[in-house]
Amino acid sequence: MNYSIDRLHLLTLNVGLADHLVDWNWKNVRSPFARLYYVTEGTARVQLPTGVYTLRPNHLYFIPAYTMHSYICDAPFSHYYIHIYEDMQSDTGILEQWDYPVEVKAAPGDLELVKRLCFINPFLKLQQPDPDVYDNHQTLVSNLELNQRRPFSDKVESRGILYILMSRFLKHATPKADVRDDRIQLTLAHIRNHLGEKLDIEQLAEKAGMSKDHFIRVFKHQTGETPNAYITKRKLEKAELTLVTTNMAVNRIADCLGYDDYSYFNRIFKKNSGMTPQQYRKSHFKSL
Repeated sequence: MNYSIDRLHLLTLNVGLADHLVDWNWKNVRSPFARLYYVTEGTARVQLPTGVYTLRPNHLYFIPAYTMHSYICDAPFSHYYIHIYEDMQSDTGILEQWDYPVEVKAAPGDLELVKRLCFINPFLKLQQPDPDVYDNHQTLVSNLELNQRRPFSDKVESRGILYILMSRFLKHATPKADVRDDRIQLTLAHIRNHLGEKLDIEQLAEKAGMSKDHFIRVFKHQTGETPNAYITKRKLEKAELTLVTTNMAVNRIADCLGYDDYSYFNRIFKKNSGMTPQQYRKSHFKSL
């Protein structure tokens, strides 16, 4: 699978140093941005779908966007936090195409890089550590606007630091779908770039030069998912992001993703997330 750094656009939403006294115990956190931590003192734990991990000093930790997780802290604990938003230039991001290690040993100089990121972005420090306070529509939009207004030199330096820190994880990351068949690679690119349209499996198969049944078998062998499951997953991820980053009406979001049956869109969204699109937006649109 081909990856281009030209398509990787990372923004610093929040950055700062947090000192906790057994008060870092937030449950069931799931955000449209990724989190990167540098631990300086003490220990804590984070519960992820893959298990419970102990956070240790002089290590970096990465939690991808939309990953459900909880924090467990029963002793003094200090860490630098960086909230990373991928400004996607197409309908899917580069970061989401990899499986990352949760923990890597910090390289020499990483702490200075994190401190520098804090120094040039003092206004991006969280005012409250509670995700229920900062993880919402208003704060996300406000931080994105702050990013737009920053001096160009700060944007360049901040992005460079994020690239360096993310490279620590990318060095040990593995592609989620190591697709080697050129026909399926082209199909995935077509899907990513046409999420706003109805995507017909027979037409995708014809474009790939295969019969429908053979196409479905090859696609699943290469990606681990059926074409329909892959398309639905990508469309719903796009819907979730649109719900929390814009005020677009839900029926308009459905239409923009190629769903002309609004009721069907509501049903599959609820089946995937456990709540309706309106409930999902409301859960992220809390008053500050």
